[in-house]
Amino acid sequence: MNLLHLARPDDMEKLLPLVARFHEHHDIVQTDEKRFEALMPLLEGIPHGMIYLIGPRKAPVGYIIISLGYSVELGGIEGFVDEFFIREKVRGRGMGSEVLMTLLPALKDNGIKALHLEVERSNERAQRLYKRAGFEPREGYMLMTRTR
Repeated sequence: MNLLHLARPDDMEKLLPLVARFHEHHDIVQTDEKRFEALMPLLEGIPHGMIYLIGPRKAPVGYIIISLGYSVELGGIEGFVDEFFIREKVRGRGMGSEVLMTLLPALKDNGIKALHLEVERSNERAQRLYKRAGFEPREGYMLMTRTR
């Protein structure tokens, strides 16, 4: 069984409940209609990112969304882990590590120079996962966001 599957438009029915669970866990308030509108362009192949289903294609246990950008500092295309979710009941079995160890070389082989992510300061378990996969905090940097 392949661990990762590039999601397609016909995967929306399986993806929406997973995204809703991620949003609920992180107190993100969004309707299914808005989620659908945000996810569909990625599923249809816009060049700004991609979604991978994790686990069996017919019954995925998670997903990871990579958004793409460009960095002069880093010398080219950069990725950002927008959302990464694995169902609670299957966490702790090494699947998150396997996802990152599979995905990182594939992204590099496709010209992505760096992959960024954000993690809650209090989520030590996730921080350990990301450190094992080679992610490091960027000293002197802080993520800042403007939505309006």
